[in-house]
Amino acid sequence: MNQQNSCSIQGRIGFLGAGSITECIVAGLLKKNLLTPEQILLTNRNNQERLAQLAETFGVKVTTDKREVGRTADILILAIKPKDAAEAIMELRGSLHPGQLVISVIAGVSTALIEEWLGISCPIIRTMPNTSAAVGLSATALACNRHVSEEQFRIASRLLEAIGKVYKVKEEELDIVTGLSGSGPAYIYYLVEAMIAAGTKGGLSPEVSRQLTLQTVLGAAHMLLDTNQDPALLRRQVTSPGGTTQAGVEVLESYQFKEAVISAILRATERSRELGEQYR
Repeated sequence: MNQQNSCSIQGRIGFLGAGSITECIVAGLLKKNLLTPEQILLTNRNNQERLAQLAETFGVKVTTDKREVGRTADILILAIKPKDAAEAIMELRGSLHPGQLVISVIAGVSTALIEEWLGISCPIIRTMPNTSAAVGLSATALACNRHVSEEQFRIASRLLEAIGKVYKVKEEELDIVTGLSGSGPAYIYYLVEAMIAAGTKGGLSPEVSRQLTLQTVLGAAHMLLDTNQDPALLRRQVTSPGGTTQAGVEVLESYQFKEAVISAILRATERSRELGEQYR
């Protein structure tokens, strides 16, 4: 890779796809000074207006030539929709070079299938960020194929730590990762919706109800992180016998709240597998 003295990661990073996850990753990399704008090259299917917007916002380089990205990038990040993946990736055939690291954020598409579409055996890392990447707090899982070296995994981890925490998993575990942390923010937002609605129904203004709910969720998350205590223990500590919390928890239990959350995560996991089968 070419040397760049003003940043932490060397070489050029190319993105195939210029959607929201690409924007989150680029913003994180630049904010943390891991790359300079000149090291980043973006392309997408055919939306030149979107490319121009990102070029203006971040000062990065853009191109409409996908094969240029394949030829010149030291690390190629595939950030395209699954339905467009086969056609877009096969356009890169013959443009990649040996040892070039490919990082995929395409849901449901295996590393083996990406290799097949590229027509070359190469190091590929599949990753599953979540939407909290937009605020630098994604829970991001990484799974490697057999060609990925320890150094390449380290570099990929540093890149994706720009948008949150990184965890290494086996590729076959990515479906449950999708159901748990990939879809997870939606479950939290659903709970927050309900809490705000309850506060408002009980007489609070919508704004006060919102602020109290958000601070409660934030505080609970920090308690879990800072104390490293089992969530069941923390729950019991705030649930006095015969008190208000116990009354509320009993209602949740009557609606099988825990079972509903577990079922939701496992159904999302199953759906991830179903979607993946379309590309195998």
